[in-house]
Amino acid sequence: MTTATETFTFPVPDLSTEALAAVTTEIAATAAGYDRSGETPWAGLRVAHRAGLLTATVGTQFGGPGVGQRELVRILTAIGEGDASVGLLASNLLMSHAGQAAHPHWPAAYYDDLLRRSLDGPALVNAIRAEPELGAPARGGIPRTTATRTADGWVVNGHKAYGSGGEALAYHVLWATADEPDGDAARPRVGHIIVPGDLPGISWIPTWDHVGLRATHTDDVVYENVELPADAFVEIPRGPDGVYRDPAAMAGPGGFGHAALYVGVARAARTAFAEFARDRVPSALGKPVAQTERIQAVAGEIDLQITQAETLLHGALLRAEAGDASILPQLSNVKVAIARSVIAATQAAVAALGNPGLSRHHQLERHLRDALCIRVHPPQEDTVLLASGRRVLGV
Repeated sequence: MTTATETFTFPVPDLSTEALAAVTTEIAATAAGYDRSGETPWAGLRVAHRAGLLTATVGTQFGGPGVGQRELVRILTAIGEGDASVGLLASNLLMSHAGQAAHPHWPAAYYDDLLRRSLDGPALVNAIRAEPELGAPARGGIPRTTATRTADGWVVNGHKAYGSGGEALAYHVLWATADEPDGDAARPRVGHIIVPGDLPGISWIPTWDHVGLRATHTDDVVYENVELPADAFVEIPRGPDGVYRDPAAMAGPGGFGHAALYVGVARAARTAFAEFARDRVPSALGKPVAQTERIQAVAGEIDLQITQAETLLHGALLRAEAGDASILPQLSNVKVAIARSVIAATQAAVAALGNPGLSRHHQLERHLRDALCIRVHPPQEDTVLLASGRRVLGV
């Protein structure tokens, strides 16, 4: 559907360990302030943009570097280690660019506009899918948000929830049901419609007051008679049995961006734990607690959990890249296992420090809150375990 009508050239980012570590450090410097204020973390986003990270997955056919999945997860781990809120916004954006690179589907004028804006600074995109009544689409059902066919295009009406990015979004990739005069009312088309964020009829409701990812503005958004061109709607095909299944209901090789940013959060918790342990010298002990076997064992447990998460993340992608199809049904299990390791690592750090670890004066408290948010990303643990168990049992 889409080829760029303009010529763009985006920088090839430096993905060396040293360069990514420098980005992490610079983003981390403003993370606590944004966590407290809840404002969009523009400073961290601009750091990632200057490093060429926010356009790293722009396809080569559009003038971008077109980095692959393993490079993508390294980028998001580094950004998430600096600030989980920046990591979530970057993840949504980078996965959108990667999807466009693999299967061009945006209207040409819209994607040209996004790329043009991305040359100058962060231009955010997010797939806005959940609804207050339906909940997460991965649980089943079709959206009540409708795209009604008109003579010239579409008119969108609906109410969405959990629209990460809020008013900062340049574009929404909106999940909607097609309302068409010649359509099948019993089996309407379902798809995504590309929506510029500044169109008339879009209003945001500040509902986000969450335990973690507090600077993401994951708010509700209402669409009232938002007009769009005919090529803005992209249908999601039904399965061979005629049933619509949400693409996020099962993990795929391209769906590990969110998991990667939380691995970064666990790494940040490990660093914060080590710094505290080296600096803390109780008067009764007379030496840093880092020199005690108890704290050393906890540090080892934290490191073990992070090693496990990173090995699962990169190992699964390596197997998929090598064409090992046997890993594909297990990718959802891999995401759940990564989530468990991330939370275990962060909780171990907080538990060992006691009150300091739960104090808002210490960054570990923020890392724990952010790490817990990994559970909400689809596919979620209960559905993964049920599907996996049924596969094992053959029922």
